[in-house]
Amino acid sequence: MVDVAAWGVQPGYHDYKGDWVDAPSDTVASLLAAMGAEGERPPDVPDLRFARPGQRVAAGAGAGECELLTEDGGSAPLADGVLPLDTPFGYHRLVERDGSESTLVVSPGRCHLPEGLHTWGWAVQLYAARSRASWGMGDLADLRTLAEWAAGQGAGMLLLNPLHASLPTVQTASPYFPSSRCFRNPLYLRVDGPMPAAGSGLNRDRVIDRDAVWALKRPVLEAAFAEFERGSADNRGAFDDFVAQGGDVLAGYAAFCALSDEHGAPWQEWPEEYRSPAAPSVTAFTAARPDRVRFHEWLQWQVDQQLGQAGRALDLMQDIAIGCDPAGADAWLWQDAFATGVRVGAPPDEFNTKGQDWGLPPFDPWRLRAMHYQPFIEMVRAGFRHAGGIRFDHVMGLFRLYWIPPDAGAEAGTYVRYPHNELLDILALESVRAGAYVVGEDLGTVEEEVRRELGERDVLSYRLLWFEPEPPPRFPARALAAVTTHDLPTIAGMWSASDLAEQERLGLEPNVESTKAIHQRMQDWLGLAEDAPVADVVVGAHALLAQAPSAVVTATLDDALLVEERPNVPGTTDERPNWSLALPKPIEDIVTDPLVARVVDALKQNRRPPE
Repeated sequence: MVDVAAWGVQPGYHDYKGDWVDAPSDTVASLLAAMGAEGERPPDVPDLRFARPGQRVAAGAGAGECELLTEDGGSAPLADGVLPLDTPFGYHRLVERDGSESTLVVSPGRCHLPEGLHTWGWAVQLYAARSRASWGMGDLADLRTLAEWAAGQGAGMLLLNPLHASLPTVQTASPYFPSSRCFRNPLYLRVDGPMPAAGSGLNRDRVIDRDAVWALKRPVLEAAFAEFERGSADNRGAFDDFVAQGGDVLAGYAAFCALSDEHGAPWQEWPEEYRSPAAPSVTAFTAARPDRVRFHEWLQWQVDQQLGQAGRALDLMQDIAIGCDPAGADAWLWQDAFATGVRVGAPPDEFNTKGQDWGLPPFDPWRLRAMHYQPFIEMVRAGFRHAGGIRFDHVMGLFRLYWIPPDAGAEAGTYVRYPHNELLDILALESVRAGAYVVGEDLGTVEEEVRRELGERDVLSYRLLWFEPEPPPRFPARALAAVTTHDLPTIAGMWSASDLAEQERLGLEPNVESTKAIHQRMQDWLGLAEDAPVADVVVGAHALLAQAPSAVVTATLDDALLVEERPNVPGTTDERPNWSLALPKPIEDIVTDPLVARVVDALKQNRRPPE
């Protein structure tokens, strides 16, 4: 008989008001079926273990009777089966006296957190931050410009939207619906050469057309790649090193892109012989088209180089999305790690009364563990590359995720638990290796023990002016403090009530009472009249926010430019241009904008170290 709790499926949950909601019995049965649950509990993975330096890892072993084989090729006998205190962190092999071997993950347990971290910066939707040289959307050269400008103003970081790779044939607007979280979107590349007239035309339209941008950029990039391949072999050494370091994962991703170029999307509709990355036909395909595979590897190298240049100017905080496109590269490469047909979302809450269905397939916790967490490790490692920190979207997903069964609405879902201790050990290991800190986006319905555990792991919390009942001087020190996020009203949208009007127009049943309460709270905290100019509200809100003792404080360019539309309205798709609205001014004008300068001054003058 199946033990439902052992498989992680929860019989219900407490909603945002604290009330218990029973999961429908059909939901529980459907989720167990999606896991392929057989037997009382999930199968054990005896060849995967976790430890800290100084811990015993082999019971009853004597000196020389078990051996640690480290990642770097070293080996050492373990006296009494205990790891020495100077054991390096990493993914090692443990060989016991009976000859059995296991992967031993030696983790610091806590993430990297710079002593005295106390900085401020900007949160930027990069696609929206265009310059006059952009080909229709913000790119990595624009990011470098912003980073250099922000550093000159005294900022210490830039928080970016996810730069994850989209499908190579169709450019999905949402950065939180990526083809792969292990690679980045070449759409963000700055291409050499004069901008075509069509690029200037795209810059004049505030709604970004990613497919049109890619249609302009790809031929130029194809030509640049062909020229690169014709060049001196000496120029290809760094690229070849990049490909070698990327290994099978980069090769598999590039194979997926080459197959997509030929067969489109989704991969589930490709000819049968290409639907598994391990199929002999895939090997034959890549052998017959090495230039196509190499092109997509070269694109990733170019993105890596341009991102690295931007990261040298200022610490970048990369954003890791909570899921991936079921039609994308990750779902093809690691299809056995996902629960097929199930989607991730969120239950109804104060601001999304119908719940949320994100359309993302979840990792099956037990299949993922059986794979020694390789997809998770690759994803996290990619997020830390060229980053001073990462924002882990919906960090509660390391503990539990809200699964929605096939053919059901968001309100019919329930939570599935994950082996969070092991996931957090991996996150800590990769964080320390990268020397980069972690911010966990812990907004919404959060169990208290989750925040406590994340705090003990040195993961910064996320605190918003819109949600906190106490003003910023009472925010926690171990947090990122902000006014709002991409899914919530901007200051201008909230103050003018235009955001509320848009939600009502879209039929989203917004929480009018809570929105009005935020407005009133801002009036009280800022000491402003109900009809105060929104520019004064923006400056006042950031002057107040800067007083938070929190380790990191961020402002958005949207707020500093009085943008009324939020980047994304949850619960909508084609009803509005989500993730596609450019900022109202080019970067050249943003860096000299008087209100932007006032926001910078408010942040700098009021930012004081915690007592």
